[in-house]
Amino acid sequence: MRIENFKSRMANRDMMAGTFLKTPAYELVEVLATSELDFICIDMEHSPFDRARTDACLAVARALDFPVLVRVTHFAPQTVLQVLDMGAVGVVAPHIITAEQAKDLVRAAHFGPGGRGFAGATRWAGYGTQNMAEVLAQSARQTVVIAQIEEPEALENVEDIAATPGVDGLFLGPSDMSVSMGFSDTNSEQLRAALARCGAAAEASGKAYMTFVPNASKAADWARFGAHMFFVGSEQGWMKSGANADASGIHALG
Repeated sequence: MRIENFKSRMANRDMMAGTFLKTPAYELVEVLATSELDFICIDMEHSPFDRARTDACLAVARALDFPVLVRVTHFAPQTVLQVLDMGAVGVVAPHIITAEQAKDLVRAAHFGPGGRGFAGATRWAGYGTQNMAEVLAQSARQTVVIAQIEEPEALENVEDIAATPGVDGLFLGPSDMSVSMGFSDTNSEQLRAALARCGAAAEASGKAYMTFVPNASKAADWARFGAHMFFVGSEQGWMKSGANADASGIHALG
């Protein structure tokens, strides 16, 4: 029931841990599905995920009942449609700046006039095992739409974006926001103010709120801004960290 319950857990503002998947390998999805993570996010925006490799990863995730979001390369209805049909539990859309863009994103992710094209024979829909009403109900229960806030212009509109019907959560990208503000690190007071403003907007609209952190220590710090879902590093970072820790320990023996 991990996929079935994911959207409601977001709405309940449960504390959840996830990570970005940067390596397009379904074996890593298998491994991470056995962990205590609540979800992962395939990063199509910054990693070499093509349609075939994304499909393979989502096939494994769906079979293992493991919630997988996809951060699409940019907001494009055809990309949103494809990853949802493949089995993604939802999408993270970068560079959402206005409420109008948020409305377009919601429309692309859900069935209806001008929205997601209906197909009952996809993996997500159970390959034709559900009738139309069941497929529509599944979309209402499960499909997650997350708007990524990463520019000062988006911050000025964040209350309206959060209030957009069908937006399930806000994701503040701390690195992108910092660079957009002219900083070279994520330690500024302006970033903390942005985190707090996004958190307040999400809470006021009853939406989920998430951000990226390098580790649990930073999550503990930034939870005060209302964040309750954390994208913690990536599998690449964890591999390097684990490798370096053991290598350093062995080198110290000499």
